[in-house]
Amino acid sequence: MRIGELSRVTGVSRRLLRYYEEQGLIVPDRSMNGYRDYDERYVDRVKQIRGLLAVGLPTRLIKQILPCLDKPRSIHFPDATPEMVALLTSERDKLTDRIEVLTRNRNAMTEYLAEVEHHRAPVVPGRPGSA
Repeated sequence: MRIGELSRVTGVSRRLLRYYEEQGLIVPDRSMNGYRDYDERYVDRVKQIRGLLAVGLPTRLIKQILPCLDKPRSIHFPDATPEMVALLTSERDKLTDRIEVLTRNRNAMTEYLAEVEHHRAPVVPGRPGSA
């Protein structure tokens, strides 16, 4: 698919897709006429990148962990410094904390909605005030 279609499918602007390419996050093939050619796997890849950016990871770290998201996995990081490992560990722990908070909030909303539904008066057709 061309960049316009990838943009439409993912909701990410062409400009941002080009930036991802500059950062080495995506590497499209090039057709004979020089157009970028993305296969279907880039739809998920762009969504993964957006999700990682949304939680605050910089593109340089995202580039390092993207191979972990591919299947089959081929992980090899000869340039993984102790600082990078510490930073990734810290970011992973922040994500874990955030997931726990989001899970608690989702569960609280579910309980609230169940209580509201349980105490809601039944709707009787034809009765004033009924839908």
